[in-house]
Amino acid sequence: MTVRPTARARLTLLLTGLVAAAGTVLTGLTYLLMRQRTVFTRLDPPGTTAAPPDDPLRALAHRVQTDTLSTLLTQAGVALAVVTALTAVLGWLLAGRVLRPIRSISATARRLSAENLAERVPVAAPTDELSALASTFNEMLDRIQRGIAERDQILDGQRLFTANAAHELRTPLTTARTAIDVTLDGNPTHAELLVMAGDVGGAVDHMQRVLDGLLLLARSQAGLGAPKSLDLATVAAAALDTAAASAAAVGLAIRTDLRSAPVRGEPVLLERMVDNLVDNAVRYNQPGGQLIIDTGIAGDRAVLKISNTGPTVPPDRARALLEPFVHGHGTRVRSDSLGLGLSIVRAVTLAHRGQITVAARPAGGLDVTIDLPHGPATGPG
Repeated sequence: MTVRPTARARLTLLLTGLVAAAGTVLTGLTYLLMRQRTVFTRLDPPGTTAAPPDDPLRALAHRVQTDTLSTLLTQAGVALAVVTALTAVLGWLLAGRVLRPIRSISATARRLSAENLAERVPVAAPTDELSALASTFNEMLDRIQRGIAERDQILDGQRLFTANAAHELRTPLTTARTAIDVTLDGNPTHAELLVMAGDVGGAVDHMQRVLDGLLLLARSQAGLGAPKSLDLATVAAAALDTAAASAAAVGLAIRTDLRSAPVRGEPVLLERMVDNLVDNAVRYNQPGGQLIIDTGIAGDRAVLKISNTGPTVPPDRARALLEPFVHGHGTRVRSDSLGLGLSIVRAVTLAHRGQITVAARPAGGLDVTIDLPHGPATGPG
């Protein structure tokens, strides 16, 4: 198995090699220049007669030159070796200092886990490439931590949704089973059988409503089919006509300002969205209360706003009404109210790239505002 040197060792070797190469080149150039510039140029200046080769002075000059160049090479070699060794030591220390932030990042990464993402790498000043790397690593950890938190929140919501849905389905099943067991324990009369049939039928109707709501919620969250053009004002008017009898039964005063608000989307989902909003506003109103519906265009958005009087809702709990199986006090829904109405409204709104705002009115009731991307419309279909 081949052992690769560490980054610190490679940086040290690189720096040491560069210094050794530069020193060798400098020594070689110095030697060549010294060899060309000899004492013979002074003994035989230009324009004079050269001394004979066996001249004693020339022999002495040759020995001096040879000794000088030999000493130069020896001393330069020793100096180069000392400088190279010092460079290796200083390079090792310098490389360790330069790589210290990377070691800190590595140590932090080893300590991290899904349960411990709070630790961060210290970012040193001044700003350079390594501090930028540390900042990028910290930002990555922030994104991972947010992603895990969102995942946990989604999983918790899914677990709660599953538990609530199971409860909503189990309750009518228990009611039906109890009615059957009690009635058939003995010799039931015709009247008792009719009562049992009514109880079972009511339980089946309850389960059917739950399943229809869950299927519509799943359909809206799965995305849209082929979008069509329609006007929210037309859809709101139709929803009011459907709820007119229920609103009149409790003496609601209905006020409307239905200006054209064309959008593109899936008509069935958008109609169910508005129907749920109107039904919610009627169901959770008070006798003699008000129901206000406005539609129109604001910028490039089609806006639908429904307001109603009714029970007081704590402002911090208004947003919780968008969760499945939740009613006005942020608790699980019982009886015939499934608590799927506003959750379906939110799912349909998000599927159409819209936004929904729920606000508690100080005097009681809710203001629900939905805005969707504006699109040309000529009516449903």
